[in-house]
Amino acid sequence: MQVYSIDTGLFKLDGGAMFGVVPKTLWQKAIPADENNLCSFAMRCLLVVDGERKILIDTGMGNKQSAKFFSHYFPHGNDSLLESLQRLGFQPEDITDVLLTHLHFDHCGGAVSRINDTLELTFPNALYWSSEAHWQWATKPNAREKASFLTENILPMLEKGRLRFVEEKKGEKTSFSPCIDIMFTNGHTRSMMIPLIHTNGRTLAFVADLIPTAAHIPLPYLAAYDMYPMISLEEKENYLEEAVANNHLLFFEHDATTICCTVEKTEKGFRKKETVPLETLI
Repeated sequence: MQVYSIDTGLFKLDGGAMFGVVPKTLWQKAIPADENNLCSFAMRCLLVVDGERKILIDTGMGNKQSAKFFSHYFPHGNDSLLESLQRLGFQPEDITDVLLTHLHFDHCGGAVSRINDTLELTFPNALYWSSEAHWQWATKPNAREKASFLTENILPMLEKGRLRFVEEKKGEKTSFSPCIDIMFTNGHTRSMMIPLIHTNGRTLAFVADLIPTAAHIPLPYLAAYDMYPMISLEEKENYLEEAVANNHLLFFEHDATTICCTVEKTEKGFRKKETVPLETLI
């Protein structure tokens, strides 16, 4: 099995929104803000090649939205989803599965492309995986999250007949493939999936928005975007205990500088232990 980091570019979000109640004097030491209090964040995806299956985890925000939409998020950088895949020798037709941790625009926007004013699936041969509970949550959104769930990112998966659901078992992990288990969380949004990839005796955790960056490892560092922060706090603590006990390697979707690291529990709580190259798992 091989795993590849797939860079899709950077975007900007308000630093205060990304760190919630944590004072700027603390969080800006890790992620500095510009003159508008905006910080640069990655939209990093993961490709897992396991035999005949080529499983892409998340897809970034894509490029089909309006200029007005992008003006709120300032996409920048030289990377894009398809170019990053092609540099590794993969074409859109090669992808067999697209596993979407959740359906916020910065995680699933690249799954659907606009071609000659028509919405088409970016990966025409792939099955697109969500969970039934999260699909219902996203297609009938609450007022707080509505701006993050864009119908043009979501409905084509269903309309093209390629949507599938990962079974969610309360309090249990779900097996997605022989090498990938899924942990469900409910603090950031309903039924977000955290893929746990097992390879070469290690577990690589795609921690999505449970822990968006390495700077979010300390327990109080929660984004204001979380729907239910106290649930996030509990889920994050439970997961980090597991990560420390089993020496997990955390893969960060939104950290612009750190791709992977291990964690440790100190007298001050959970902290980043060491940066580990993803290549060590290959």
